[in-house]
Amino acid sequence: MNLLVIGGGGREHAIVKKLKENPAVETIYCAPGNGGIAADAVCVPEIGAKDISAQVEFAKAHQIGFAVVALLAVIGGYSQLTTLNILIFQGVWSLFVLLITRLKRLDI
Repeated sequence: MNLLVIGGGGREHAIVKKLKENPAVETIYCAPGNGGIAADAVCVPEIGAKDISAQVEFAKAHQIGFAVVALLAVIGGYSQLTTLNILIFQGVWSLFVLLITRLKRLDI
């Protein structure tokens, strides 16, 4: 499964590192990402963290199956991704930990 993590800070880097541990994950993209994240994911610096239309187009082109939006400032603005049948997680760190636990149980 191809994943898209939206953001470019330390929180997103921690999320990428954790998602990378799952063997079902093929490629992790991070928009826009940063130099540290580039060691663990394919960064897409030309797509801003709040550029939802560009993210939707990218998701279509790269067969994204799951997206993580870690940005607290824009939570709720990503319903366009769900119209592509992309699972999306938006939330704070404690909810992310819960998500990882559930994904492990589902073997995702």
